[in-house]
Amino acid sequence: MPSAREINRRIKSVTNTQQITKAMKMVSSVRLRRAQERAMATAPFTDKIEGMLHRLAAAASSEVSPLFEQREVKRTCYIIVGADKGLAGAFNSNKTKPWPPFSWKKESPAHAFW
Repeated sequence: MPSAREINRRIKSVTNTQQITKAMKMVSSVRLRRAQERAMATAPFTDKIEGMLHRLAAAASSEVSPLFEQREVKRTCYIIVGADKGLAGAFNSNKTKPWPPFSWKKESPAHAFW
């Protein structure tokens, strides 16, 4: 049977761990909110680029351009984006696990960069 001192020490340890976990959750929620705000801030730029591409495609429809013709897909390139922050080891390894078997299929040669 543990002594009262050991029980109190264990309770204090669990309480401290809970406080650290709560602080980490608050920091991560702030970082997530900032990342979402930055992603939403790019919406006007993506709208402008999309509109520009539509106008370009409409203007180029009268002339045949090699950039707009339908072609068979011979090669595929995948760009895998991971995190470079600390405590993201499992995140990065889980992102890259499914790619090697998929990228080495003989039917469609693919290249992956990370």
